[in-house]
Amino acid sequence: MNPILFIVFLPLAAAIIAGLGNRMLGNVVAKSLTTGALFVSCALSWPIFLGFVAGTAEASVTPVLHWVQSGSLSFDWALRVDTLTAVMLVVITTVSALVHLYSWGYMDEDPDQPRFFAYLSLFTFAMLMLVTADNLVQMFFGWEGVGLASYLLIGFWFKKPSAAAAAIKAFVVNRVGDLGFMLGIFGTYLVFNTVSIPEILAAAPSMAGTTIGFLGYRFDTMTVLCILLFIGAMGKSAQLGLHTWLPDAMEGPTPVSALIHAATMVTAGVFMVCRLSPMFATSPTALHFVTFIGAATCFFAATVGTCQWDIKRVIAYSTCSQLGYMFFAAGVGANGAAMFHLFTHAFFKALLFLGAGSVIHAMHHEQDMRFYGGLRKKIPLTFYAMMAGTLAITGVGIVDVFGFAGFYSKDSILEAAYASSTELGTFAFVCGIVAALLTSFYSWRLVFLTFYGKPRWAQSEHIQHAIHDAHGHGEHGYDNHVHGDHGHHDDGTAGYHPHESPLTMLVPLGVLSLGAVFAGFLFAHSFISDGEGEFWKGSLAFSEHLIHHMHRVPTWVKWAPFAVMLTGFAVAWNNYIRRPGAPAAFVAQFSLLHRFVFNKWYFDEVYDFLFVRPAFWIGRLFWQQGDVGIIDRFGPDGAAWVVAQGSRVAQKVQTGYLYSYALVMLLGLVGAVSWVLWS
Repeated sequence: MNPILFIVFLPLAAAIIAGLGNRMLGNVVAKSLTTGALFVSCALSWPIFLGFVAGTAEASVTPVLHWVQSGSLSFDWALRVDTLTAVMLVVITTVSALVHLYSWGYMDEDPDQPRFFAYLSLFTFAMLMLVTADNLVQMFFGWEGVGLASYLLIGFWFKKPSAAAAAIKAFVVNRVGDLGFMLGIFGTYLVFNTVSIPEILAAAPSMAGTTIGFLGYRFDTMTVLCILLFIGAMGKSAQLGLHTWLPDAMEGPTPVSALIHAATMVTAGVFMVCRLSPMFATSPTALHFVTFIGAATCFFAATVGTCQWDIKRVIAYSTCSQLGYMFFAAGVGANGAAMFHLFTHAFFKALLFLGAGSVIHAMHHEQDMRFYGGLRKKIPLTFYAMMAGTLAITGVGIVDVFGFAGFYSKDSILEAAYASSTELGTFAFVCGIVAALLTSFYSWRLVFLTFYGKPRWAQSEHIQHAIHDAHGHGEHGYDNHVHGDHGHHDDGTAGYHPHESPLTMLVPLGVLSLGAVFAGFLFAHSFISDGEGEFWKGSLAFSEHLIHHMHRVPTWVKWAPFAVMLTGFAVAWNNYIRRPGAPAAFVAQFSLLHRFVFNKWYFDEVYDFLFVRPAFWIGRLFWQQGDVGIIDRFGPDGAAWVVAQGSRVAQKVQTGYLYSYALVMLLGLVGAVSWVLWS
């Protein structure tokens, strides 16, 4: 049997069994089943990917079943495997398998583990369906599947109000993007009379220059279709304007954050744009739009990340920024570089999130970095893993020698933007350089606040609760998370000893660390250095002209990312190691700027004013005035009132006396006879 069937459907089978079996199966069986299925899928995915890297594999389509036949609309459920799919397969299955294993330790005390692992596997299946899609409807099925699974996982702790609200926010914001995606699919079928992706891509060049009616006007056909499709990507991949759900998604368990941000959901938009890149290549306007949104998102998210205190939110805004890099790479035509950064980003971003989860686990679920400090000696393995991720995301490396994963992929995007020689390409390059500076600053800020300096644990309510409960005075069950000795100490730690995570959490950190260190060095040639474009073999639009110019940019362009990386490191070191009081002085001097950035440019407040409050006002109006005041009043409530009044009248007729009933019968008889005689 074709291995792709096992890769895709094993996670689904595991999710169904674990989800329906739930507590009847028990934690160990459910976890073993789902984790084992993902490791099998991962083991089957890597040979496929390496086959494409070696040039020995060929694209294939595996039919599953005939799906829809309605008039001219006809398509099968089939699994397409080409280079683009192979890259996504290893990203999804590798990260998901490691997240499953990591969750053994992180979710060990949760009473509802089978449901959690079933959701993880369902999420993975939906993403696999998306990336193996041979037609747009099948892609939309996977697209909505990851949206559903993200809602379930973000709101997994549904008794926590903030988690439930974050899940709803993610679901609603993504529906806005999905409306654009649906309109794009409808329009594509209208224009091409098919939903088959290969047929659409083959026919796309012939539609360049044609027009289509939309919203009462005539527009360029491919521009309309591509922008509508990209709006879907903006929602799913949290681009500027539809990004507000992503930071709030941190309310879910940390393994969920790693899976959403590294391997599923947020990368779906980048994959879709690259998959349909021959369509986008026919519309310069659409490419310019993608470039601008990507560059603006890259800069915006990096600025917000510099001010966050929650360790997971810093990494979340980092994801938003890195996705901006991927999109403006696709916008300038460097689709190979965009996919390369998606590939390397999966390793170091999953590593950073899972490393943050290890820190949170050690600090008794405290996420505020102001209550960390001095952890490198307490949790050394986690520290080294986080250092590997930080070196990768900041792009540490020496040109033409060696670098960590982000050094190769991010630098290639910046070189492509510069080499595109367009105004928007230059704009993207400048935004990318500034974002690289800010990325280095907030990444090293996270490291210094967390692992260096004096311990600040005594100020944390979570730690105080942990110590309190460990001495037998609590009621909330925190004692299950507390390890080590609890006595009085004079180092400001209030008697709490952070502990290293269990092996099930450390092994995934070790594996991902290898990816963060070597993924760029090992695969750079295949993704971006092959002048003939043989690696991609027609699976995405590939510009040999741009690749040629990328490698011949001026020397200062090649060294600029390295220079801003060092600058960001130096600023962070000066402000959080050498002069710890400097940040407070800066905030006091530039309070308006800090407030603007700290409040995320006030996007949430503006959306609340423009959309949320009016929506609630309209809802209350229809509820109180329409539903209750009109429909209920004159409908069921009105009918009930008439019946009640009629019952009271009829009740007076029921006297219980025989002569009264005889009189009524006599009157009725007289009336009936009179009517007959009269008529």
